[in-house]
Amino acid sequence: MKRIEYIMTHFDNVYVSFSGGKDSGVLLNLCIKYLQENKLNRKIGVLHLDYEAQYDATTNYVEQMYKKHKDYLNIYHICVPFKVTTSTSMFQSFWRPWEESKKEIWVRDIPDYALTKDDFPFYNESMWDYDFQEQISQWIHDKEDAEKTAVLVGIRTQESLHRWRAIHKERITYYKNKKHSKKIADNIFNFYPIYDWTTEDIWTANAKFEFDYNELYDLYYYAGVPIDSMRVASPFLSAAQESLKLYKVIEPHTWGKLISRVNGVNFTGLYGGTTAMGWKNMKKPAHFTWKQYMEFLLDTLPLETKENYLSKLETSIKFWREKGGVLSDETIKELDDLGIKYEIGTHGYKTDKKAVKLDYLDDIDSSDFKEIPTYKRMCICIMKNDHLCKYMGFSQTKKEMQKRKEAVKKYAKIL
Repeated sequence: MKRIEYIMTHFDNVYVSFSGGKDSGVLLNLCIKYLQENKLNRKIGVLHLDYEAQYDATTNYVEQMYKKHKDYLNIYHICVPFKVTTSTSMFQSFWRPWEESKKEIWVRDIPDYALTKDDFPFYNESMWDYDFQEQISQWIHDKEDAEKTAVLVGIRTQESLHRWRAIHKERITYYKNKKHSKKIADNIFNFYPIYDWTTEDIWTANAKFEFDYNELYDLYYYAGVPIDSMRVASPFLSAAQESLKLYKVIEPHTWGKLISRVNGVNFTGLYGGTTAMGWKNMKKPAHFTWKQYMEFLLDTLPLETKENYLSKLETSIKFWREKGGVLSDETIKELDDLGIKYEIGTHGYKTDKKAVKLDYLDDIDSSDFKEIPTYKRMCICIMKNDHLCKYMGFSQTKKEMQKRKEAVKKYAKIL
């Protein structure tokens, strides 16, 4: 609560990015609790990006929070056809929620109170959902005529290494040296107040303060899903592949709509989380090396998809040969024990690990498998429909970032 108090004291405009999940739900409840206990005559914003395809329980929870706390909230409920990554299809790398041309097969109708693409002059069809999130912070800042805006995001470092890096990455864009903050634009900052909470902390807070939460988690519990594996995310993302099949049991009527909405949903619902989708202990045909198997898999893909993976692979091979990735002493010892040749390089990262240059391996039996460049890892990316190759450690490429910047710049000139 001290973190929230600090934010409320230093920022005249505050809004919470609210997905309907447990983390953002607790964060929103904590903010409302602070306003109520301190009897403050102010509102906070709540931003919900509605991805169309979601559980009814999530939609009901979001609407419940709107109605119950309407005196404390400025609501920004967004229904926009931005591009969203999908990992259910080898033929579609993205899909668009609320795409007008597919209105007949929408999973549900747009709520009456929603803001749509016509409400946002910065929107254009090349936008991904993360582009939109960056732009809308400025839009809300201007709309509220704010001096300083704080965007509260309920991510926790326990959830993934990617989130840990997002918080702990050294940068000069903190707000007054607050390590759980990040500058987004002039006078606009992201804050991560519950970044160091555990899953148990989330549920303890819900119980102790009797917060409302998404009842989907109760259904997950009854279905035997471990609390650390319960996710409220777009069902077409790679992180949700393993739980996609639960739609068939929990909400069969929604499952029927998902099948027609995005290519590959039924296959992923059947095989998500199995070796057929590249998870866990993946096997290959005995007569192939992993490199040969990768080439075979690539030849089964559409040309554009194949070229995307090859571009990622080329970048990765060059990186490991010329710069090298950071590995622990234990992993380096494993390389020595296996007789694998490498060179020690230099790096500027704040870590005790060493930069290691080496050629791509076919496979390796290592405790640090996900950190070592192998053709098997690329096969896993392909089988998971991981178009961005996050499993290989990729984020957006410079080319992808440049395309986004050029689109924004072009549209700015039009305005």
